[in-house]
Amino acid sequence: MTHPLFLITGGNRGLGANMALHLARGGADILLTYRSGADQAAEVVTQIRALGRKAEALPLEVADSAAYPAFAEAVRAATRALGHDSLTGLINNAGHGIRTPFTETTPEALDGLYQVHVRAPYLLTQALLPQLADGGRLLFLSSGLARFATPGYSAYGAMKGAVDTLVRYLAQELGGRGISVNSIAPGAIETDFGGGVVRDNAEVNRMIAGATAMGRAGQPDDIGAAVASLLLSQGNWITGQRIEASGGQNL
Repeated sequence: MTHPLFLITGGNRGLGANMALHLARGGADILLTYRSGADQAAEVVTQIRALGRKAEALPLEVADSAAYPAFAEAVRAATRALGHDSLTGLINNAGHGIRTPFTETTPEALDGLYQVHVRAPYLLTQALLPQLADGGRLLFLSSGLARFATPGYSAYGAMKGAVDTLVRYLAQELGGRGISVNSIAPGAIETDFGGGVVRDNAEVNRMIAGATAMGRAGQPDDIGAAVASLLLSQGNWITGQRIEASGGQNL
């Protein structure tokens, strides 16, 4: 039986690392990228190999699109080294967030979010598409903040809204190859994202729990499990969709 191979950007930490481990437990081999966390990336690779799966970590600054041609060649070489002919799927996960009132958001901050959350996944997917197998999977990271409004996240939420729109266009254009394209939209998760406010601020955590149908803030495993369930499914008929994994936050 051939094992799938997924590439996850920003797979060295947080939700990206959690997704990688869930996919590996489900039988997938993993290529993951990191920007500065080489030691973290190496640890995730070690954990994946301990599960009996293959893995490699590749450096990538997603904001630097000039590096994509060389990165694509590195992916091609790593894919072969892991015993595969092509990628089964690409997960555009890498990103960062800012919390700033609309009136105080600077052009530099707005441009930085655009580079990482819109331009990078658009152009990186374009660069890696020739290596994606027919019938493969593309997954983009969206956010609950693209559906409900929380003051301070206008710039971040707008970028994720753009991602959701891109998903529908790519699903239409790539459907002929049998490639599914979706976004997954986490709600508030207890990670170090945004300075760890959901994880570390008890008042914020209680507020989120009170606004969530499941009665708690999300855990990284909630997202990793959802991603694995979607991408490792025998079927591939869900496409062009924004799939929210928020426990029913702000319904």
